[in-house]
Amino acid sequence: MKILILCTGNSCRSQMAHGFLQSFDDKQEVYSAGTQASGKLNQKAVEVMKEIGIDISHHTSDSIDMYLNDVWDYVITVCGGANESCPTFTGKVKNRLHIGFDDPSDAKGTEEYIHSEFIRVRDEIQKAFLDFYNTKIKEHE
Repeated sequence: MKILILCTGNSCRSQMAHGFLQSFDDKQEVYSAGTQASGKLNQKAVEVMKEIGIDISHHTSDSIDMYLNDVWDYVITVCGGANESCPTFTGKVKNRLHIGFDDPSDAKGTEEYIHSEFIRVRDEIQKAFLDFYNTKIKEHE
């Protein structure tokens, strides 16, 4: 199964989803990219993933352009901006899904509050992508 996860910046939500899918089953080919890739990972996303034992620090923030000509079983958008841009994706895609999440990078307030927002979104991503994995991937193996 070859899966591409899209977000706008490819620094946070798509990276967490990428990390979770690979942790569920390392035989999956999972990639993530951004419609306007930032070129770097959000360090708070790396931190909250590490807290639960998933290391995404080696991931790269890549432009969607790298993947336009590939064949995909699933292309999944995780934020509104990427979902709106998704129709411009010209790759060969068997299934398109949108599973949206708030951007914890937008959180304002104390360090504790910001950290709690990253944890909240991380946990929502984990739940949604575990459900996706169990219903769309695992049952079709």
